[in-house]
Amino acid sequence: MQKRRIGDTEVSAVGLGGMPMSVEGRPDRARSIETIHAALDAGVTFIDTADAYSLDDSDFGHNEELIAEALKGRSEEVFVATKGGHTREPGGSWGRDGRPEYLRRAVDGSLRRLGVDQIFLYQFHRPDPKVPIAESVAVLGELLDNGKIRYAGVSNFNPEEISQANEILGGRLASVQNQFSPSFRSSEPELELCDKLGIAFLPWSPFGGIGKAGKLAGPFKEVGDERGVSAHQVCLAWMLAKSEVVVPIPGASRPASITDSAAATHVELTAEELTRLDG
Repeated sequence: MQKRRIGDTEVSAVGLGGMPMSVEGRPDRARSIETIHAALDAGVTFIDTADAYSLDDSDFGHNEELIAEALKGRSEEVFVATKGGHTREPGGSWGRDGRPEYLRRAVDGSLRRLGVDQIFLYQFHRPDPKVPIAESVAVLGELLDNGKIRYAGVSNFNPEEISQANEILGGRLASVQNQFSPSFRSSEPELELCDKLGIAFLPWSPFGGIGKAGKLAGPFKEVGDERGVSAHQVCLAWMLAKSEVVVPIPGASRPASITDSAAATHVELTAEELTRLDG
């Protein structure tokens, strides 16, 4: 497994996104835990979760609790990132809350559910239009200073917001988690900024989103067929080739899926193949 860096810490070049194991359509708990264990066995040392990964408000924190259960006895093998700032409503709708007082409570809840004294990477999940970004991000600085989190990140931020967040944190912004996939490339400017600043870029939904992963086609399937690997491995290898700061976090709910994704770090694409895929 290749390694990449988040802050000063080496993590696996491909991580595991926990969302599919907790939202609508999720598998049973036993298969989810088996999936997490398969990720560790494949060399994955980075798992991304969020307090809002759940069916609705009734099981808020489901994914964090699931990951904590799966990592019992193996927690030293992996670094866990989580997020706060999204809420869940009755019926499964999503809300936002970027108020400092909410985020302070949210991080305490995540610490409790994960069963840790310090969160490896804590990310502000999504800007709240009702709250100035500066107020929300300032809380991340507090959490760094008081030791509740090791690294701070943001998610779903544009380049201007990323620069603002990094300035507020005094250059301590460690990661940006934005949507990026073959079918969603509008986060290229954010990726390029992260590359320039040396900030880890964590593409979410790298295959296009839940329910769409099986539809990777075109040049990704063609290159995969030529090499005898999956289009998903080609997709992740393409992302990894874009910059040393890229750490994709494909979601998975089956052991076979994350095992296949982890193997993408062994795929070295040629310049010609990269040109085809970029097209």
